[in-house]
Amino acid sequence: MTDKPLKLRAEDADDLAILSAALQDAAVPVVDMRFFPEDKHFMLAASRYRWESDRGAGAGGGERITTAVIFDNVTRVRRRGLDQGDGDRILALLAMEAGEGVVDLLFSGDAAIRLEVEKLACRLDDFGEAWPTIFRPAHKG
Repeated sequence: MTDKPLKLRAEDADDLAILSAALQDAAVPVVDMRFFPEDKHFMLAASRYRWESDRGAGAGGGERITTAVIFDNVTRVRRRGLDQGDGDRILALLAMEAGEGVVDLLFSGDAAIRLEVEKLACRLDDFGEAWPTIFRPAHKG
């Protein structure tokens, strides 16, 4: 496929909802999530399913690409249901939600990360080459 890598920014809850949709079902290794308190940055790297190039179920699969997600203005990070020592664990990112002064990253298995932020500022940057996958994320409904 020839779709260009995504480069998106979020500065409010509506923007974050768009990033959240692009990142739905991204595979995020715990080891690839880091908080840099001195710089007020929280970063993660993920393997995201390229929903924007999806051809639909039964159409021969889709693609994944490596993505960096960086939150600025982060003053505190709280975790639920995961430990930074779980380096080999890979989580599925289900959604990102913005509230008053917080951003919640919601993962499968009831794991979550809450970022306390002075002001919402987030960017998503795909990098590297996409690769084909026959596994299209699906949810029981």
